[in-house]
Amino acid sequence: MASAAPLTDDTARRNARVGMMAFAGALFMLGLGYAAVPLYEMFCRVTGFGGTTMTATESDAARAAANATGQTISIRFDASAASDMPWTFRPAQATDTITIGERDIATYIARNESSVPVTGMATFNVTPEQAGKYFNKVQCFCFTEQTLMPGQEVTMPVLYFVDPAMLDDPNMTGVEQITLSYTFHRTKTPQLAASERTN
Repeated sequence: MASAAPLTDDTARRNARVGMMAFAGALFMLGLGYAAVPLYEMFCRVTGFGGTTMTATESDAARAAANATGQTISIRFDASAASDMPWTFRPAQATDTITIGERDIATYIARNESSVPVTGMATFNVTPEQAGKYFNKVQCFCFTEQTLMPGQEVTMPVLYFVDPAMLDDPNMTGVEQITLSYTFHRTKTPQLAASERTN
């Protein structure tokens, strides 16, 4: 039986090049996997897809107010905390009727019911989903870490408006109420109390 011919320098170089390309491709796919969540979040913020609200500037708010027609819509506020989050979290009021195009403010109240500092971050969405691109937040506490000391209670405002462009969207026909929902999730392991550290 004839022995295999030794690899030439040219073949060895080609094999090394193919190996490097495969390795680079694997690194690219790994990076894409890590980037998928923030890229999807950015896409949702830009398009309002999946009930994600839009982020607006003061000039956007002024432009919307100039186009206000006096029509109103009901806004329902919803709040929850993840199962591992020892906070009570609720809206200051359950519903409000606002003028479409005019800025309004809603407040949420969070209280740390545990004996240790707890840090959390809120995620949000809007229903019905097609309303996401018309619900604009000018100021919001979402995606910002909040640390509450044991027993501490804070009030967190949301400055928002509903874009009058919704009135021209056939997909919004019949929508009489928009629900803004927030959920607080724990983002850091709380510090142990002194009594727990000594046991």
